[in-house]
Amino acid sequence: MKKALAIVTLSTLLSACASVTPSNNDATSADVQPAASPAASAAASPEQLKARKLATRAMPVKPPEEHLPAVPLTKEILFKVLSSEIAFQRGNWQSAYVTLLGAAQQTRDPRLARRAAEMALGAKQAAEALVAIRLWRELAPDSEEATQYYLGFIMLSNNLAEARPILEKRLLDAPPQARGVMMLQIQRLLMRAQDKPGAFALLEQLVAPYTAMAEAHLALAQEAFSIGNATRAKEEAQIALNLKPDSELAILTSAQVAADSKDVERILTDFLKKYPGSREVRVAYARTLIDQKQYEKARSQFEILLKSDKQDATTLLALGLLNAQIGDTLAAERYLTSYLDQLAKHPDEARDSTQALLILAQIAADRNDTDTALKWLSQVEPGDAYLDAQLRRAQLLSKRGDLDGARRVLAEIDTNGEREKTQVTQVEAQLLRESNRPQEAFKVLETALKAQPENTDLLYDYAMMAEKLDNLGTMETALRKLIAIAPENQQAYNALGYSLAERNIRLPEALVLIQKALALAPQDPFIVDSMGWVQYRLGNLDEAETRLRTAYGLLPDPEIAVHLGEVLWVKGQKTDAQKLWREVRQKDPQNDALKNTLARLRANI
Repeated sequence: MKKALAIVTLSTLLSACASVTPSNNDATSADVQPAASPAASAAASPEQLKARKLATRAMPVKPPEEHLPAVPLTKEILFKVLSSEIAFQRGNWQSAYVTLLGAAQQTRDPRLARRAAEMALGAKQAAEALVAIRLWRELAPDSEEATQYYLGFIMLSNNLAEARPILEKRLLDAPPQARGVMMLQIQRLLMRAQDKPGAFALLEQLVAPYTAMAEAHLALAQEAFSIGNATRAKEEAQIALNLKPDSELAILTSAQVAADSKDVERILTDFLKKYPGSREVRVAYARTLIDQKQYEKARSQFEILLKSDKQDATTLLALGLLNAQIGDTLAAERYLTSYLDQLAKHPDEARDSTQALLILAQIAADRNDTDTALKWLSQVEPGDAYLDAQLRRAQLLSKRGDLDGARRVLAEIDTNGEREKTQVTQVEAQLLRESNRPQEAFKVLETALKAQPENTDLLYDYAMMAEKLDNLGTMETALRKLIAIAPENQQAYNALGYSLAERNIRLPEALVLIQKALALAPQDPFIVDSMGWVQYRLGNLDEAETRLRTAYGLLPDPEIAVHLGEVLWVKGQKTDAQKLWREVRQKDPQNDALKNTLARLRANI
């Protein structure tokens, strides 16, 4: 597969593996997300570890109703509420907040305290928000929402002592089968605390009565790991595993806190030997293999997972991505189309078809199956990838010879902002140029520049199109303007300098421009090539050869090879020149630079 496909695929392999539906054999796993590990992605994500039935029991299905005070809505109260809202709409948050907080204290109505908290939050005033949230919770002690806000702000206030009695009571009141879940949820909450040592000490106190439970030690292990105490994290994870040897979460935590990738792999594979049906651990092992770029092994792990659930959408997607990465496009197509079929049968807002559609389109395009590629791209829905999909559609239509159809696709794109509008313009100009209609491409760019006269991307493309039309004055004017707007734009200096050198005019000026470009980007192969070319025009053949060999070493581009071949030819090294040119012809038989050079030098290869 092409490099572009590898980039697209690699960016999502791990995330695709993170949402495999869990088995329910580990009751400790609800709502847990261990901190990221440098060893690998062995730790599970929240989606991986949610035991939904248990989590449902841990929280009431319907929140208790708030007990509202029996206070009549007087004109005074109504005036305070309305005036505070008007003040807030006008930007006077402080007056609105004070008025509404006073009304809440007067009426003992938790809804007014809640609204005062919202106003403070909207104004990004954390201290005032906490005051209102405290009152809200005082007035509505049974409100889960008030308690959640209260605990969240306590974590940020470095006053963890306030949270202790609430958290202790939650653990005490939790049903025995849900207490482990509660400990892990509390640990996640404490990770937000600014006082990290204080949070760890509080967690130790909270779980002290429950140390016979594996979850207590898992919570401590994850908290210790989050604050950088790897030794304590390993100790607690091992205790948890001793207490519950078949716990997926315990083994995942052990892998998470392991010292290096070899330890991670050993921990996971040993567990899988004992418990081969452990889905979460197998997913974690596959993700570790992906991190290590062992794609074939990772693929085999997902194939094992697929045997137990042949319709699991995430496994199908992971296998599609892995096979695309490996280069097995037939298998990639099979799995990705199966993934899309599953989404069609069982729509899920949490899943996205875009990645699969883009890869399927690219696979089809790579085998010149334009109709199929267009079919996949047409199914990409509005979102982050929508613009790229439409641009790709236009490119494929143009390649097929339907330039008018391509331009219609571009015209119908509803762009969002200057950047997207520029992209559409650039693609339209590119398609016109590739279709040998440079004058129309020039006009497209010229029109766009009238609306965006200082757009550096458009200026550069406009200048290059003017150069192609041999309109040197317009090209230079555009590039000079670009340099004035963006004096660090090395491509502008290089383009102007190379154009002068190519025409063999104003060579000292061309040298200065290319020197400036090279100072800004000394490893850019095309700028190094320009330096070699201007040295050749100046008659410095040895310097030209050195520069061009360096450029060709950085990037074996056909045009650089043509330049180097010309220098070698002029220096009398005709055999070496012909060898280079033959390589160019083999890679690009229709290369215009090669044809022009051979004709001008009356050379043959």
